[in-house]
Amino acid sequence: MSTTEQRVAVVTGGARGIGAATAVRLAAEGRAVAVIDLDEAACKDTVEKITAAGGKAIAVGADVSDEAQVEAAVARVVAELGAPTILVNNAGVLRDNLLFKMSVSDWDTVLNVHLRGSFLMTKAVQKHMVDAGFGRVVNLSSSSALGNRGQANYSAAKAGLQGFTKTLAIELGKFGITANAVAPGFIATDMTAATAARVGMGFEEFKAAAATQIPVARVGEPDDIANAIAFFTGEAAGFVSGQVLYVAGGPLD
Repeated sequence: MSTTEQRVAVVTGGARGIGAATAVRLAAEGRAVAVIDLDEAACKDTVEKITAAGGKAIAVGADVSDEAQVEAAVARVVAELGAPTILVNNAGVLRDNLLFKMSVSDWDTVLNVHLRGSFLMTKAVQKHMVDAGFGRVVNLSSSSALGNRGQANYSAAKAGLQGFTKTLAIELGKFGITANAVAPGFIATDMTAATAARVGMGFEEFKAAAATQIPVARVGEPDDIANAIAFFTGEAAGFVSGQVLYVAGGPLD
């Protein structure tokens, strides 16, 4: 495949927030984009924003933790857009609670969407990347991978994605496929708004408090993450693989 042909990107959790911003950004980079989310109708706004700007996109409904739904979704992407060679594993959920209050269901739901979902999506897409001799996998980790009160499930999943990313880089590199992770800090999304509500704070107050702890003195926006993802998915990033980039407005360990 020549680099002048339009590459096909898949973005999971693309209905809103970081996923939506990433889908729009990759379309602006000239990619055809499959926007995947649990509710296909929820992807409508993202797809319309892309097509209104002259891009090419489709909405696909799928539960990324369900093997049959993942395989059907990828088959539909191949049929409607072409073989995907860019994958952004962004789909995620929160079920926050302190460990002694956390249900087994809350643990399983978070691990299934983040870890099992990324595994299933990558397994389904990587064969198309191998065939093309080119691939870019970007997994969404989080600063919570370093530990965060009330997020034993989410922190474990996001840390697990870092190990998954590094192993993908080792296994798939010889096929022209890179794998990297982007680990956001505080990003203003529906998900962080839900966290504010959980702790009993207004979202503006919550963001202002967070900004005081961030060296650049502001919280992040979805486009900040989309910009980092766009770099990792580019043609020029072929020698960058197995990396975890914290996009958090300052240094993190």
